[in-house]
Amino acid sequence: MIWNQNKECMSTDEMRALQGRRLHKIVKYVYHNVPFYRNKLQEMDVTPDDIRSIEDIHKLPFTTKQDLRDNYPFGLQAAPKSEVIRVHASSGTTGNPTIVGYTRKDIEVWSECMTRCLTAYGVSRDDIFSVAYGYGLFTGGLGAHYGVENLGAAVVPTSTGNTEKHVRLIRDLGITGIACTPSYALYLAETMDHMGISKNDIRLRVGAFGAEPWTESMRTEIESRLGLKGFNLYGLSEIMGPCVSYECQEQHGSHICEDHFFPEIIDPETLQPLPYGEVGELVFTTLTKEGMPLLRYRTKDLCSLMNDPCPCGRTSVRMGRILGRSDDMLIIRGINVFPSQVESVVLSMPEFAPRYLLVIDRVNNLDTLQVQVEVRQEYFTEQFDTLGALGTLEKRLANKLKSVLSISAKVQLKAPGTIERSQGKSKFVLDKRQLK
Repeated sequence: MIWNQNKECMSTDEMRALQGRRLHKIVKYVYHNVPFYRNKLQEMDVTPDDIRSIEDIHKLPFTTKQDLRDNYPFGLQAAPKSEVIRVHASSGTTGNPTIVGYTRKDIEVWSECMTRCLTAYGVSRDDIFSVAYGYGLFTGGLGAHYGVENLGAAVVPTSTGNTEKHVRLIRDLGITGIACTPSYALYLAETMDHMGISKNDIRLRVGAFGAEPWTESMRTEIESRLGLKGFNLYGLSEIMGPCVSYECQEQHGSHICEDHFFPEIIDPETLQPLPYGEVGELVFTTLTKEGMPLLRYRTKDLCSLMNDPCPCGRTSVRMGRILGRSDDMLIIRGINVFPSQVESVVLSMPEFAPRYLLVIDRVNNLDTLQVQVEVRQEYFTEQFDTLGALGTLEKRLANKLKSVLSISAKVQLKAPGTIERSQGKSKFVLDKRQLK
């Protein structure tokens, strides 16, 4: 089922023409309303009249998160304060938070795009949908909430916390869909196990998972334990929030709402555009946003774009799975390492739960990598009652990690439930080098 046939199935030529008109309009809008962009464009000797088609986007400057922080709180806001009806913000743990204002039209566009996502997952007005993203300044909760309501389904705003109560509501209300982080989905499954509730006792069938990287192995784990079909949901507060892209039933890449968010892939070093299929840094330009439009925003997410036809009938460009981030990519002894690589290895071995922590340190000027990982309860209690068995498993994992990462890692096996849980975005990396 497709929510907006007119936009989601538009021909490529029609879409490019629409994007070109909207790009010209948004550049003119920020040129006259945002001094930061006007100065940038004037420095480059570019005026709004120079932007006539979507191909002209390469004439525009990039925007970075640092630009948002440098213009804190409202320096990049284009709409007058009287038209901003909502403000979201990032956590700001490494400096000023990024403040994003939304007009009424922005909220309507957000709801529309989120409804496209839910419909692609198979959600209908007959569903009862739990939104277990955090509400508040984080965009996940309210972003998904408005989409569910716009679709006409019943929304249960559970947010995070009090997971046992959440499990009871899933069972007792007959909740059929859930939106949350993939790590929280696994935490729900663990809580169900502790409460003696199985997937046969609940009616969950659709999961919208995002806000943190996850692998196909993790998807399989979640689907198996909760009895649902899991879909990827991508967004970021700077651009809009959850709804920027979404998987369809084919699950071969995520369709981008490119009538509102124009995607590019660039080489993060040279900043030059890369062709479809090549991995690079994802860049977005908001084509319709009024509150805080952004030109060529560097997301730091690494992925590729696909423009081959999708059997579902949608014609929009699709983005591949996020492979990591260019800014939190780990460089250990000169080797690029992504947590997702470690996760893939961990979940390829049945003895391990999808709970791990990478600890990077520096000893005698040499980087060290330790991978802590939990052993599943059934293996830990039945098979690993001797030091020899644990040592053999550690060695197997260490060898697999070295073959994938091209560097050695010290493995530390942990008892079930001993790695710290999070009901929001999980932390998979502790880099002690940055603390010294």
